[in-house]
Amino acid sequence: MKWKQALEDYEHYLKLERGLSENSIKNYILDVTKLIGFIESNELNLNPLQINKETVQRFVYEIATSVNPRSQARIISGLKSFFNYLNFEDYRTDNPMDLLESPKIGRKLPDTLSIDEINDIIAAVDLSKPEGERNRAMLETLYGCGLRVSELINLRISDLFFEEDFIKVTGKGDKQRFVPISDFNKKYINIYRKEVRVHQNTQKGFEDILFLNRRGKQLTRAMVFTIIKQLAIKIDLGKSISPHTFRHSFATHLLKNGADLRAIQQMLGHESITTTEVYVHLDRSHLTEVMDKYHPRK
Repeated sequence: MKWKQALEDYEHYLKLERGLSENSIKNYILDVTKLIGFIESNELNLNPLQINKETVQRFVYEIATSVNPRSQARIISGLKSFFNYLNFEDYRTDNPMDLLESPKIGRKLPDTLSIDEINDIIAAVDLSKPEGERNRAMLETLYGCGLRVSELINLRISDLFFEEDFIKVTGKGDKQRFVPISDFNKKYINIYRKEVRVHQNTQKGFEDILFLNRRGKQLTRAMVFTIIKQLAIKIDLGKSISPHTFRHSFATHLLKNGADLRAIQQMLGHESITTTEVYVHLDRSHLTEVMDKYHPRK
């Protein structure tokens, strides 16, 4: 088995069997590509079935000098997945990564914004420009519905069920979920749709996409990042933020205001409750408040 064929087969497996998103698949493939680069640069002439634990140890020691522990742990996890796939398909009977430990890293808590900071960022949108109403509606939706940036740019007009107070969101692995949407959020989406979007020349194939760029096509992830970075600079925020910061803030504010963790999990589209539990660690004072309010022996 050659590396090229192994990568192609692995990519199909990640997409069809595991149902991962395009971004996740790219990251998994990149991890294996880094190992291939190490093998080629050292002229080891090993295929996926021949590589042993000594070789992967040498590779990990080498990357340890150039990447931080978190990135190192991510690469190790990606390679374990690749060799597990080879085991699954009966190409190999062993996994050379089995005895290799990832570096110990602390749990990284997501950055969040206060409600005032959210308001300041949205208020900084220049509504005198054609894209102003679109940007305000996008930010309100990112925060108001807790969306990933990929979910935002793929949101369709046919996904808006405003009479039922829900929007349909397509998340990782093309999994769909319904997320509640407030009247406040609906108001700004409707302003954008009826006063701005309706006057745009929409390109063929993008008629149903909600948020469009100036050329009448779908916005890119990079464009949403840029919009948010520029607004943060404009208000002198002093924090490095991204679209995901709005999603983290959505979950944190819901939890602080007493929302059930399971409900937050469903709205965020997390597969596991343990992923959602990271928000509990953002403000431990919330746990004290819950104990004081609900425990019978207070």
